[in-house]
Amino acid sequence: MSDKFQAVVIGGGPGGYVCAIRLAQLGFKTACIEERGSLGGTCLNVGCIPSKSLLNLSEEFYKVQHLSNKGIEIGEVKLNLSKMMKSKEKAVTILTKGVEFLFKKNKVTYFKGSGSFKSKNQILIKDEKKKETLIDAEKIIIATGSVPVSMPGIPFDEKLVVSSTGALKLDSVPKKMVVVGGGYIGLEMGSVWSRLGAEVHVIEFLDHITPGMDKEISKEFMKILKKQGINFHLQHKVEKIKKSESSAVVLTKDHNGNNKDFECDVVLISVGRKANTKGLNLETIGIELDDKMRIKTTKGFKTNLDNIYAIGDVISGPMLAHKAEDEGIAVAENIAGQSGHVNYDTIPGVIYTTPEVASIGKTEEQLKEKNVKYKIGKFSFMANSRAKAIDEAEGFVKILADEKTDKVLGAHLIGPHAGELIAEIGVAMEFGASSEDIARTCHAHPTFSEAVKEAALSVDKRAIHS
Repeated sequence: MSDKFQAVVIGGGPGGYVCAIRLAQLGFKTACIEERGSLGGTCLNVGCIPSKSLLNLSEEFYKVQHLSNKGIEIGEVKLNLSKMMKSKEKAVTILTKGVEFLFKKNKVTYFKGSGSFKSKNQILIKDEKKKETLIDAEKIIIATGSVPVSMPGIPFDEKLVVSSTGALKLDSVPKKMVVVGGGYIGLEMGSVWSRLGAEVHVIEFLDHITPGMDKEISKEFMKILKKQGINFHLQHKVEKIKKSESSAVVLTKDHNGNNKDFECDVVLISVGRKANTKGLNLETIGIELDDKMRIKTTKGFKTNLDNIYAIGDVISGPMLAHKAEDEGIAVAENIAGQSGHVNYDTIPGVIYTTPEVASIGKTEEQLKEKNVKYKIGKFSFMANSRAKAIDEAEGFVKILADEKTDKVLGAHLIGPHAGELIAEIGVAMEFGASSEDIARTCHAHPTFSEAVKEAALSVDKRAIHS
């Protein structure tokens, strides 16, 4: 006899574990299956959390080295990389164990192992000792996330040619690192190792970094990263990577057909991620996939089988932990007969470099493409008293509002704490606010948030401090 559940979630990442908890809160007998051996998925184990830990620690290391410029004299600063890695691992362990506690608190049954479909209502679970368990489920939610993509003919070995996972676990600082791809993850990890002493070269096929971002922010971002010592090679295509015992050579060709080779200690390939559906046995039950091998869903996150749903990185949309979380809550509430909903127009994106970069809503390029008439409000952190007081005044806030109605259509920030500041604009957009609504809201002084208020004032050409 197999165990019977009203709802089973396959995948214990941000989308999956949040979905399982919400289902349990709504009264469903719920189970969650996770093959990693710890909950939290890519995000908590080998993504968002460990990378933010290293970004913070490497920034602290950099700041301490430069404190004498601010009148704080200290002795020689040394890097203890193994200790730094242990600090990162401690943060990961605390958070993953925290999710296990939440499962116990909410009475979610946790299966450690890989799940695959035996039928549309049955899942076979294999644990690390190959022991098999069969469970029955009325409703099944697929939340198995995504995995890094390599390049044709260039597999990851996680030593010389690494994915983001390998880049979080290097046991020494490379003298020279080549990052293939100028997107969020590559620039974050490149920043970490650059601050710790590596010479970092970013190779990007396009003529700009961070594809899809507001172009003005993208240009400013690259300018700042260059000042920090990161080297950029745009419009270069990687042809091949040659490996020896302890080094690699990245062979590239630029848009004019000129060859350029980069010798390095480590190559980080960061060209995207793909839906993780391998091993689920989807073909047996006839789940439909799109041309990118993502699971096709209709309204309410339903697949073509009426009792099976999918959320997060395995379906279309931005591959972001918070997008998956919102979808996890929405699908649970839909299954319970409520009105779960995700507003895809107000999902923020953040790059956790120094300074941070954040965006929400439409870019200028998208508005022009749709022939939407808009106004722009901009305010530089150079004119923000808090930013100037602590010498973190690079970047600016940019707000885009409808020319007629003044409704906020998008916002793009580069500067200190941009990832936190974007939340205010997210709330404003969720309520359909105008730029004037933000401008007339009292902001504490001195704070970074005043730059948001001033940018909103600037939409109507009435900024006070610029």
